[in-house]
Amino acid sequence: KQSSPLRSRFTLMREVALLTMKYPVDVPLPPFWGGYRLIPGYFEFWQGRPSRLHDRIAYILQPDGKWKKQRLYP
Repeated sequence: KQSSPLRSRFTLMREVALLTMKYPVDVPLPPFWGGYRLIPGYFEFWQGRPSRLHDRIAYILQPDGKWKKQRLYP
């Protein structure tokens, strides 16, 4: 259902409660399941402007685990 329209927050919370009762510990995974674990260290958000003086905001993970926000030149 991810990314499909959601009627209300209440609907979501009700479904979470039902699934929590159905799977109190772990949700079983199919034998073919696989995945990747990504550990990001840098995010950049870009917002275009008509003037071409676009906004660029970077978030950089610091050694202490905190994120530093930094504005970048376009």
